[in-house]
Amino acid sequence: MGRSRRTIPEELLLLALDPTTGTTAQPQSLDLGLAGAQLVELALAGRIAPDGDRIAVVAPRPTGDPTLDCALELLRRRGAPVRAVNWIGGPRLGLRQTYLSHLERCGMVHAVAGQMCGVLPTTRYQATDTAISREIRTRLDSAIRTGVPPDPRTAALAALAHAVGLGKHLYPGNEGRSSRSRLRDLIRHDPMGGLVAHAVMDVQNGAAAQPRRSPAPPGRGAPEPGRVPMQPHHGHGSMARAVAH
Repeated sequence: MGRSRRTIPEELLLLALDPTTGTTAQPQSLDLGLAGAQLVELALAGRIAPDGDRIAVVAPRPTGDPTLDCALELLRRRGAPVRAVNWIGGPRLGLRQTYLSHLERCGMVHAVAGQMCGVLPTTRYQATDTAISREIRTRLDSAIRTGVPPDPRTAALAALAHAVGLGKHLYPGNEGRSSRSRLRDLIRHDPMGGLVAHAVMDVQNGAAAQPRRSPAPPGRGAPEPGRVPMQPHHGHGSMARAVAH
C-alpha cells in the first residue's frame, strides 16, 4: 500500500480535530471508530473481507503501514473469522495517540504542550496544513449535498463519522440537522463501512454480546449513534499526557 494516499483512520482523526482548541471531538467513540476504520482500510487493501457479521483474513501479506499491519497480524492470529463488534470492542490501548503521533511525523499536525489547571501536562494538536482537512471535508460535503453515490472510501468515512457521533461536530445546530440526516443515510453505500459502523454503534450501546442486527435496507438510514457511556476496558493509558479529546 503506497503512502501517497491517506488512510481512513487518518482522515477520520483529522475530521475530528477541532481547529480552534486542538482537541478531538467524541474521544471515546472516536477510539472505536479508529479501530473500525482500520478494518475498512484493510478491506479496501484486499487483506480482509466480511463474512456475515465477522471479519476474515483473506491475504495476510503486509500492507507497508505499520499500524495497519499490526492489526492485520492480530486478526491473523485469531485463526478464524472474528465478529466485527468483538474486534472493535476489544482493548485498543493508545490507538488515538498512535495516529496523532503519526500525523505529527507526517507534518499534518503539530503538538502544542500546555498544562491543565496549571499542573497537569497536556498536549493539543493543531493542523499544519488546513488544505488537507478542507479537502476531506469537501468530499464529505459533496456526498451529502449532491446525492451522487460517493466512492467507497468517502462512503466508509461518512459511515464512521456518523457512527462515532461526529455529525454534531461537523454540522452543528438546527441548521445542520438535514446534513446530519444525510450523513447517516450514506452508511448504506459501502457494505464494509456499514458493517463496521453498525459494530461501532453496537459497542456503544452495549450490544457486543448479542448478534449484530441486519443493516438498515436502502432508504431507511441508520439509527442514531449510541449514548451509553463507554466501558473502561478500551483503555487510554498512553493518553494521560494528551488532552486530545
